[in-house]
Amino acid sequence: MDPEEVKRLILAGLPECEVTVKGDGSHFDAIVVGEVFDGKSLLARQKLVYATVNAYITSGQLHALSIKTHTPAEWQKAKKLQVF
Repeated sequence: MDPEEVKRLILAGLPECEVTVKGDGSHFDAIVVGEVFDGKSLLARQKLVYATVNAYITSGQLHALSIKTHTPAEWQKAKKLQVF
């Protein structure tokens, strides 16, 4: 699995989000930005993203995924502070 495949999976489930994925084939880091996260807890946000890739994690095709989620406003602030 490559980063573009992981990105496509996340976007298929959360098409209104901006998604960036980096990784080495077995371990991936994703940044997902969208209004869908507004007012949701960190756990609820993680569950939304994991739901898009769960079948691939369960099958072993996707070994490890680290997720950072932001609303657009949070993302703007994080970029200014360079905290991704």
